Amino acid sequence: MEEADARKHGGAASDLGQRSGPVQLPAPTAWPMVLGLGIALMLAGMVTHWVISLLGLVMALPAAVGWFLEVLPHEHHVYVDVSAEVLEIASTRATRSYLPVGENHRKLLPLETFSVVAGLKGGIAGGLAMIVPAALFGLIRYHSVWYAVNLLAAGGFIHWAGQSDAFLAQFHMDGLLAATAIHGLTSVLIGLLYGAMLPMYPRKPILTAGFLAPFLWTGILYSALGVISPILNQRIDWGWFVVSQIAFGLVAGFVVNLQVKVRTPQFRALPFSVRAGIHASAEDEKDEAP
Repeated sequence: MEEADARKHGGAASDLGQRSGPVQLPAPTAWPMVLGLGIALMLAGMVTHWVISLLGLVMALPAAVGWFLEVLPHEHHVYVDVSAEVLEIASTRATRSYLPVGENHRKLLPLETFSVVAGLKGGIAGGLAMIVPAALFGLIRYHSVWYAVNLLAAGGFIHWAGQSDAFLAQFHMDGLLAATAIHGLTSVLIGLLYGAMLPMYPRKPILTAGFLAPFLWTGILYSALGVISPILNQRIDWGWFVVSQIAFGLVAGFVVNLQVKVRTPQFRALPFSVRAGIHASAEDEKDEAP
């Protein structure tokens, strides 16, 4: 009986190994790589020269169109000849590791988190709050609210590197537009980061968002700003910068925490009584215990 089964499975494996035929696959294309390179050049031009950004835009636009044409109005496919083979995998490991039964190894993941919209709202609110200490810094030090704006915009304008403080204290429309774009994009990205980070610290979210995260972000910029924007690195006042970051963190964290949380897939793994709010989970009881 066993020999018959072996011959049966062996014959099936032999037939499978000899089977071949064409398989339909998406057609290869280089447009995604060209698009990625174009976007990278556009961002690199903000800290180098506008010509680099123009080159990236010239690459990104046709790449986006070409990528869409690969799937619209009809997807492009190619046929590849393949042959199936049966592979036998053997292991020499003598021991295996098993997870203990009954322990929740994913308990550090939040059961509820904030949506993307919550992060966007927090980033916008924090970015607006950050303008207040930055404007106060310009008024107190240089008697102009435009100094901080132009100093931020100078990171994208190489020809502003040698300009005087009086020039940076004046109003410049191109500086306002560049600073708005840089500040807005950065605020939104950090707001999204706060929305993903705060559910992991449910006990003290304001302390995390208002103080720990700003100091961490300041330390990262302190070590890398000389490469990102030399002019900003030479003229920045780090004391006022920390105050601005704390203002951003407090307001962004407060706004994010006001939003309604959405349940994660981890929540569905809990018993129905816990999900319905009838009983508390063992972890909640442990956290509430004095």
